Amino acid sequence: MSEKYSIPLDDLLRLLVRNEGSDLHMRAGEPPLFRIHGDLRRTNFPPVTPENIKDIVYPIMGPDRIARYERDLECDLAYQIKGLARFRVNVFKQQDSVGFVMRLIPIRVQTLDELGLPPVLKEIATLPRGLVLVTGPTGSGKSTTLAAMVNHINELMPVHIITIEDPIEFMHEDKVAALNQREVEMDTHSFAEGLRHVMRQNPDVILVGEMRDNETMQLAITAAETGHLVFSTVHTTDAAQTIDRIVDVFEPERQEQIRMQLAVTMQAVISMTLLPRVDQTGRVAAFEIMIATPAIRNLIREQKTHQIPGTIQTGAELGMQTLDNHLLQLYRDGVVSYEMALSKSSNPSEFSARAGGGRETEELMSAAPGEV
Repeated sequence: MSEKYSIPLDDLLRLLVRNEGSDLHMRAGEPPLFRIHGDLRRTNFPPVTPENIKDIVYPIMGPDRIARYERDLECDLAYQIKGLARFRVNVFKQQDSVGFVMRLIPIRVQTLDELGLPPVLKEIATLPRGLVLVTGPTGSGKSTTLAAMVNHINELMPVHIITIEDPIEFMHEDKVAALNQREVEMDTHSFAEGLRHVMRQNPDVILVGEMRDNETMQLAITAAETGHLVFSTVHTTDAAQTIDRIVDVFEPERQEQIRMQLAVTMQAVISMTLLPRVDQTGRVAAFEIMIATPAIRNLIREQKTHQIPGTIQTGAELGMQTLDNHLLQLYRDGVVSYEMALSKSSNPSEFSARAGGGRETEELMSAAPGEV
């Protein structure tokens, strides 16, 4: 029988929360690692053995998930410490031993205002129908943003909201709306299977945790076409890439039809990335926001997605913004560094020219009092 690891899992997670961390990483031969404000840091605890990891994670999985993990070599689940937080857990095989990562999910869903998100997201959240996509790399805040948008609907509108998630992350309680949250593998077999039957559940708003395959994408588009407001996520970096990615998932003979459907159903694409702050501890989100105006719909229909950034640039009065404009504003406001903003920009050479090659900060720092 293996010797138990000296630090219980719940104690590690409490320490993670106390240090404002977002993720716990565990793998054999290493001490536990915390991701804090975007950076991965090794703790001073002893390294864990393969047996330690199995002893730590198997009890929170249960027999069904253990069987699924041993069959598929991957498993997703949620874990909660009462009064502290929920955690999204991914268990995986690495070098023939178990590894896992736990992502912190706050128990209380923050509002759009508390998160400092763009005001136009309130308007997008209360649209009557259509497809709204939140995009960005893993860990960029997509789930948090979507939860805040669902919470906004829940506070204002007497509608039926159904979420299909893998796993359920943020737990919502009924306010003005009625919510049903379904978990893949527990309450439905897959995103596609959940969507296939969702129409019979009389929803007004549907949230699909992720559009992973063309069947899920087609069903989500069809749900938006039939008068529902559909939210989902895609791992893309901007609006133009998002449209192209969805179209390219389908067979060539179906792509024209999908493009036409997207031109009709698409309401908004919200692309985001997180950057470390320099004005205080923590991170800040930078956004590209595309609203589906008639001009945008024409570009989607006519296969001219490369022109979308230019149209976003001219749509500021509608709440649209390019990522580079937001990055430039964050840099000029002293929230993020020039180097970090440049690394996240869509067009680094143009961004560098507009930001003066980083000289603006130096000039502001060296200006005499009263000159700024």
